[in-house]
Parts: sequence; C-alpha cells; structure tokens
Amino acid sequence: MSILRLLGLEPAEGSRDAGAEETETVRRITRALEALDPARARYVASFAFILSRVANADLEISEPETREMERIVREWGRLPEPQAILVVQIAKSQNQLFGGTENFLVTRQFHATAGPDQKEDLLRCLFAVSAADDSISVVEENEIWKIASELGINHTDYVSIRADFRDKRRVLKDLPA
Repeated sequence: MSILRLLGLEPAEGSRDAGAEETETVRRITRALEALDPARARYVASFAFILSRVANADLEISEPETREMERIVREWGRLPEPQAILVVQIAKSQNQLFGGTENFLVTRQFHATAGPDQKEDLLRCLFAVSAADDSISVVEENEIWKIASELGINHTDYVSIRADFRDKRRVLKDLPA
C-alpha cells in the first residue's frame, strides 16, 4: 500500500497528474510502517515528516533535534524505539530530498485527518524539536508559523503555544539587554 493512498493523496479513479505517482518518500515510510493499522501509519508518517520539515528549515538537522524527533515519534506514535528511529531517519532523508515538493501535501493531509487537539499537539512538538538545540532560529519559527497556518491554527493559539518556548527564541535572545 502506498503512503499516497494512506495519506489520501492518490487521484480519483481515471485521473492522472504529475503529483499522482508514488514517490520514494511514500515507498520508504510505508515499508517501515507496514505492520501498523493504515490510519495510525498515516498519522505517524505525516507527523514525523512534518517534524522533519521544521528541523530541516535551517538546512541543518542537529543531533539534539534528531533525538527529540525520535522521542516524540516514539511517544506519540506509540512505537518501539528501533521503529521510531527508522521512521525519523526516513522522514529526515526524504524531507531533505523532496521536502520542497511534499511539505504542503503532507501537511494538508494531516490537516484533513487530525482534530484540533492533535494539531495543537503537533505545534507544541514542532517548537520542542526546534528548541532541542537550545535555540529556535527565525527561519525555524517562520516555518512553524507557516505549518500552523496550513493546519488552520489561529494566531492567538499559535502565540499562546509559542510563549511556552520564549526562552529558546533566537529573536528574543538577540535583543539588547
């Protein structure tokens, strides 16, 4: 089963477009999650991919960011550690290779299937990944806001969640004392 099918991104029967073909991202994450219920696999795959989207926003995924993604995927996905590590590694490499073309598609599908609480949980996790190296860069913060907007999270809720990470925000660390 393709991740496009899991994520609901396959076109309607008979239609075909350039984005309809299964990508390597789809094949790799699907193989890693084959044993899971399809709905759960879809959730974990998109969740991990979106986490890697923020970690890679500054074009560098640090070791602390990777460890935080692994911890989050293990806990939120209820996966054993080896499987969580594999899912994160696949999500990272696929995001680095294909993120520009798949970022919006995966986030849009997460938006379509996740409830408001799940979206806010993801937003908190995005900030946690970004803050894992003790600094949320402006580029990472902008990417998180972009994702929040794609998820339909309003600005007030975004600011409320972001406030929990104010001591890690680079933009505030750079202010004169």
